[in-house]
Amino acid sequence: MPSRLLVVDVERQRAIWFEDAEAKAAWPVSTARAGIGGEAGSYRTPPGWHRVHRRIGEGAAAGALFIAREPTGEIWHGEARDDDLILTRIVTLEGLEDGVNRGPGRDSLTRYIYVHGTNHERLLGRAVSHGCVRMSNDDVCRLFGRIREGDLVLIAEPVATPIPDPHGQGRFHYAGLGGSGMSALAQFQVLTGGRASGSDRAFDRGERIELRAQLERLGIAVLPQDGSGVAQDCVALVVSTAVEEQVPDLAAARAQGIPIIHRSELLAHFVASRRTVAVSGTSGKSTVTAMVFEILAGAGRNPSVITGGDLRLLQARGLPGNAWAGRSDLLVIEADESDGSLVRYAPAVGVILNLQRDHREMDEVAGMFAVLRARAREALVVGEGENLDELAGGALRFGFGPAADLRGEAVELGSAGSCFRVEGVAFTLPVPGRHNVANALAAIAACRTLDVPLGEMAAPLAGFQGVGRRFETVGTSRGIAVVDDFAHNADKISAALATARLRARRVLAVYQPHGYGPTRFLRQDFVTTFARELRPDDRLWMLEVFYAGGTARRDFSAADIVTEIAARGVKAEFAPSRACLADRIAAEARAGDLVLVMGARDPSLNEFAAEIVTAIEGREQKAERAGETV
Repeated sequence: MPSRLLVVDVERQRAIWFEDAEAKAAWPVSTARAGIGGEAGSYRTPPGWHRVHRRIGEGAAAGALFIAREPTGEIWHGEARDDDLILTRIVTLEGLEDGVNRGPGRDSLTRYIYVHGTNHERLLGRAVSHGCVRMSNDDVCRLFGRIREGDLVLIAEPVATPIPDPHGQGRFHYAGLGGSGMSALAQFQVLTGGRASGSDRAFDRGERIELRAQLERLGIAVLPQDGSGVAQDCVALVVSTAVEEQVPDLAAARAQGIPIIHRSELLAHFVASRRTVAVSGTSGKSTVTAMVFEILAGAGRNPSVITGGDLRLLQARGLPGNAWAGRSDLLVIEADESDGSLVRYAPAVGVILNLQRDHREMDEVAGMFAVLRARAREALVVGEGENLDELAGGALRFGFGPAADLRGEAVELGSAGSCFRVEGVAFTLPVPGRHNVANALAAIAACRTLDVPLGEMAAPLAGFQGVGRRFETVGTSRGIAVVDDFAHNADKISAALATARLRARRVLAVYQPHGYGPTRFLRQDFVTTFARELRPDDRLWMLEVFYAGGTARRDFSAADIVTEIAARGVKAEFAPSRACLADRIAAEARAGDLVLVMGARDPSLNEFAAEIVTAIEGREQKAERAGETV
């Protein structure tokens, strides 16, 4: 490695100065909007190795304007200007690689490619220049004080998996299309002009009829999961971690040499091509993603969204609810740590909500969050949790306590929603629970980094329509409310039970663990949480572990977990079937109770919650008929 080297990291939009193989300084930059390339007239930033040819502007005032490397005598004083000014200092670059950045038609010097100060300082961290490498005027002076003529400069291209153009003529085929992450990507692809098809064994079994119809209305062909979708005009097979080796689509793609792309690689492609807000954390990702999207939409920013939850705002438009393509370059995504794919994304704004035990051990997830922190190009938003302190240097922190830069104050929790203030601005939130106030603070902080004024955020949050299966009231009968919630780890279950207690005298909890691997990992957490959170009058019924198929080792039952919970003094029972459980709850429930159905991954849980409402209504009708007979 050279003893003196400037690396321009295009993917992260950072310039890093090295001396004797040690990083000494780093600054945000802007490379070309058109991308990386050495061609004359391309308006791209030339890649590869360069040598510093000249240092221009020694001693010039900050904001001094240059044209064709010559000072004009004019000074930029911070006023808004649309044109791209070359300011303060110039470092010219001489390409060292023939055919890449040196030679006929590809010469960095004759293309006038510089490192220079810019009047577009607020856009640093984004690829928006016409080919040069822009820096803030203070930072280019700092670089100028270190760099010398003859020093080496490496403009490092992003290391990304090459994939076919998602907006080209070729068709992408999604194996496991019914999954929330997969269906969101397929929708986004077709909503932005691409072509997509997919398969799912649930569709083959005649399940999820409504989702299938919604996808087909968008132009996504649903095909059998027998390998037939990977043929003819198919240019890529998209898979998730849940897609197993035995799926016929995989074998067909390998046999035909069709590229197999992980869903996170495709999402990373979309993230890199837009000004993206990536929301991560072990709890609250879907809700915060929805809140950020609705704030930006309500503030007239025309954002896009790709998420795992179903936004009711989008469902009202006849869509599945987990994807939308807006007209601006803003994109909001849910960045998932469960399969390790979080580390692929290089967003403009990274959001780290919290760190809890869920799919993986916390140390492993903290490592992923550290990568996201390093790859966030413009800003980082971090929760106030102490276990996030090491990730929070330079971040905008949100929360309720003294560690928070953006703080929720005067919080009032109600059974149907909450009120709070941020810097004197009043907010109302139509979804209950302190955890949702924290979610709203995270969304407010993320939107602040995008220059949305606080005053423009209040109305969208007041009208927030929520996310499906996030404390969703399915129905009420005989004074008994039935609520469906996605809670599936210890902290989410605690939050759901605490929110239920705001509305109910007694909580009748139903929980369905999902997946034998995740349940095995969290088993003791479930025992501890239910034993701690349920009150003496509350009830718990646990359904058998949800099994979606595949090769998972099924060596225990939910009944075993119930036995351990009951041994802690909780009124807990194993429910061998849903039909019996619905009748059991209808017989047990009394006016003022709240039935809370919890669990993840199984889309039929919402239907089961509706069946409980029906069972409660049926019992009331029987009682009325019995009274009439008497």
